[in-house]
Amino acid sequence: MTQFVELPENKQPALRVIPMPADANTYGDVFGGWIMAQVDLAGSIPAVRRANGRVATVAVNSFVFKEPVFIGDLVSFYADVVRVGNTSITVDVEVYAERSRAEGRVVKVTEATLTYVATDESRKPRVVPRN
Repeated sequence: MTQFVELPENKQPALRVIPMPADANTYGDVFGGWIMAQVDLAGSIPAVRRANGRVATVAVNSFVFKEPVFIGDLVSFYADVVRVGNTSITVDVEVYAERSRAEGRVVKVTEATLTYVATDESRKPRVVPRN
């Protein structure tokens, strides 16, 4: 049974998007790869800010699909930096789908942790500035 939740309070999503028919299979379920790509984009936003420049994805540490995403859902991606290393930044991403938006039904669909590395103009690792 689907458990409905609330969107995180006091946080803005890094990314919001509505999947279209081209993003789904013939049954209307959005492809996991599409969700993974959006998670990578959402996670890169706070990583780029923290790195003060270019980053590259170096690892998907964990990725859990909890519920399906459907065509027409409003999908919100919340991303937070959870660790900063010498050249790396680890980001947690939580994904929520608003179904039947008029009714306000929200489900948590995905959780992921990704690691990015700060890179220079030559795409070589560089030290993350200390803030």
